[in-house]
Amino acid sequence: MTSLVTTAWLADHLDDPQVVLLDASFKLPGATPTAPEEFAERHIPTAQFFDVDKVADAGNPLPHMMPSEAEFARTVGALGISNETMVVIYDTPGLMSAGRAWWMFRSFGHRNLAILDGGLRTWMAEGRPVTAEVVARPAASYQARLDPAAIASKADVLANIDSKARDLVDARSAARFTAAEKEARPGLRAGHVPGSLNVPFDRMTDPETGKMRAPAEIAQVFRDAGLDMERPVIASCGSGVTACALAFGLHLAGKDDVAVYDGSWAEWGMPGDTPVATGQ
Repeated sequence: MTSLVTTAWLADHLDDPQVVLLDASFKLPGATPTAPEEFAERHIPTAQFFDVDKVADAGNPLPHMMPSEAEFARTVGALGISNETMVVIYDTPGLMSAGRAWWMFRSFGHRNLAILDGGLRTWMAEGRPVTAEVVARPAASYQARLDPAAIASKADVLANIDSKARDLVDARSAARFTAAEKEARPGLRAGHVPGSLNVPFDRMTDPETGKMRAPAEIAQVFRDAGLDMERPVIASCGSGVTACALAFGLHLAGKDDVAVYDGSWAEWGMPGDTPVATGQ
């Protein structure tokens, strides 16, 4: 089972009843048009929208935190997805938020799962069709079983500063990591978790096409940043979305001992006693 499918493969399987296509595009708060608005205007035929802001723990004040097993099962079942369904996920730029949906499915035990290489960007560049029509699928029964090892908490990250048991990799831009640029979310401090490494999420893809780099190239990107590919990893970012792009890149490179810090900088950067470093 491959974790990455081509646009040609998807075009051949759009009408396969065993394949469900999800658009998991996401934009930061305040960006317009919103991802749901863009989906309503045009998306790949048969796609349904997977809203990472809404498939979330509504009771948590942090943005789009992991939902409960029951809530995830209810949501994906309503999309016509069973545990046997082949799920293909894409986003608009190639790999920005598709990794978040992929990681959520993986964390809840789904393995028949892939990301569309190059996303909507490549699909449209090749002149393939898009539509505004949404075709609902019959609801399905879904069972979700969360793997707790997939998620790292603030307490885990705090403990790791001293233990250094895992490498912590931050997917934000270098300017945000070093605090040269302020955080977009109001009230957050700027900087990074002490001891963390910086691998901006867009390093996983070719900037010209949005397609994934080769697994060996991805592994080298992490090594160049100081990551030991033999050690377990915690991936972090601004709010738990692009960290999952790193998790997907590491997966393609053959590394799955990766947890995502779900709260990420939206939690760590709040005023308080969590330590913050600046500079490189």
